[in-house]
Amino acid sequence: MPTPRGYRDRADDSFLSLLGDLPELIRNLVIAEVDAAKTWATRAAQDGKWGAIWVFIALFFLFWSIPVFGTYLIAGLSSWWPVWLSALTIFLVMIVATVVFALLGFMRFRNMVKRQNPVQSITKDIKEMSDEL
Repeated sequence: MPTPRGYRDRADDSFLSLLGDLPELIRNLVIAEVDAAKTWATRAAQDGKWGAIWVFIALFFLFWSIPVFGTYLIAGLSSWWPVWLSALTIFLVMIVATVVFALLGFMRFRNMVKRQNPVQSITKDIKEMSDEL
């Protein structure tokens, strides 16, 4: 009798009928593992893409903070307090933005490394099966 999820009780099936279903079960397992590998690769590529974007933005802000620092030095030496103070403020904002975007990129790359890939999953399954035997 089928269960609500479509599975049936196989306790009364013969050994040969169970053995006959083995190729289909193996095929389904291989398809599921290939789909899991595709999903993992897609997510890893997505994390890598966003990580690279955040690092690029951090490098952009770092690149433009150098001229701002030069402006700060020139304005600080040749002008009154408000000019170099404003240049120093912009420089510090650029440095903070660089740090924030670099951390965002680093976190994306770290998420990519943390995710368990399908090969690790298969290895874990094989070890569990060998422990049961």
